[in-house]
Amino acid sequence: MSRLFGTDGVRGLANGEVITADLALALAQAAARVLRDPEGLQGHRPVAVVGRDPRASGEFLSAAVVAGLASSGIDVLDAGVVPTPAVAFLTAELHADFGVMLSASHNAMPDNGIKFFAKGGHKLPDAVEDAIEAAMDETPDRPTGIDVGRVTPMDDAGARYVRHLLDAVEQRLDGLTIVLDCAHGAASQVSPEAFRLAGAEVHVIGARPDGLNINDGVGSTHIEGLRAAVVEHGADLGIAHDGDADRCLAVDGQGREVDGDQIMAILALALKEHGELAQDTLVATVMSNLGLLRAMESAGITVVQAGVGDRYVLEEMRKGGFSLGGEQSGHVILQEHATTGDGVLTGLMLAARVAETGRSMAELAGAMTRMPQVLINVKGVDKHRVDGDEGVQAAVTEVQASLADEGRVLLRKSGTEPVVRVMVEAATHERAQESAERLSVVVKERLAL
Repeated sequence: MSRLFGTDGVRGLANGEVITADLALALAQAAARVLRDPEGLQGHRPVAVVGRDPRASGEFLSAAVVAGLASSGIDVLDAGVVPTPAVAFLTAELHADFGVMLSASHNAMPDNGIKFFAKGGHKLPDAVEDAIEAAMDETPDRPTGIDVGRVTPMDDAGARYVRHLLDAVEQRLDGLTIVLDCAHGAASQVSPEAFRLAGAEVHVIGARPDGLNINDGVGSTHIEGLRAAVVEHGADLGIAHDGDADRCLAVDGQGREVDGDQIMAILALALKEHGELAQDTLVATVMSNLGLLRAMESAGITVVQAGVGDRYVLEEMRKGGFSLGGEQSGHVILQEHATTGDGVLTGLMLAARVAETGRSMAELAGAMTRMPQVLINVKGVDKHRVDGDEGVQAAVTEVQASLADEGRVLLRKSGTEPVVRVMVEAATHERAQESAERLSVVVKERLAL
């Protein structure tokens, strides 16, 4: 039987085979047993923070999670619709035993997911997730009388989070014009508010969530609208969030994309300049562009590569005492201010760098030159066989040898979708495309269901 948890919680089609109200209830009851503070059983009533993005299924799924927690004796602080990093922040700020977020991030509206934060606002290690999954087979705690959990709506959850963001960003944004694309998601209120309070002139798109339109042609996976809006308003830059706002991509004043690798390069150089880049080290993932590695090497910055997923980036950061890490997809962790990827914070820090230096976003992004990179998602295959199939691995070896030092190949199974990702970097886009397509054919043939 496959593992319930993926790289970012439990995710799938809401009300489908996996993400059901029954599953949400059982998962919450199991988490209550595993994540509550053992000492709290005798000292204080355990508390959990629960938040969600605005997709329609989050309404009944969060109700099921809250019911599971309260029926297990957990007091619930219901934060309502807030970004994922807000739940992480509130879990730490309020000294809660754990936090729960209902979101499928950048996925389309029909999907949803459930992820947990441990005490202090950190994502769970695999072993703890496995313990929760095992606890689902046990009889849940069922206190009665005064020992049942209470549910308290948090009317100030968004305001607390915005204050935290503004405290983290010292540089004012006065004089900057910024376009925000909030993906009709969880940041639709807090992100425009934070940027305006920081001093920027703000134009907003994708900030009218109706429960059905999250990520629908907007946000960090569809930045065409942001590009057009930046050019239309003559803005200095644009910021795109995803549905739960734990990631950030950007565009410069000409509407050209600035991806997560470029964002990390900008922030790494800024922190190094200020003497705040711990051990002059950046934590990236195996998916980060070769151009980032070369740019950091030239700047005297060491790059530590982690597995894909901001939880694995954070594990490396905590293990090594590093202050900055992230992913090409736009998950960026600034450990001094956050315990997980925070798209609003990242966007504010980017804008602050533009304001501080007086340099354009295009000039700052030019700190690294992206190698042509092609990513193909191969569907309809058994992703779990990708590492053990001799034919697939032989094809990878052959292509890597042909690229030599001018490129690289990476095959990996997705942690959130039933696909194998084929990534190739090369000196030219044509070479990368041809190599990626050749490998995709082998993957499709060898791993066919």
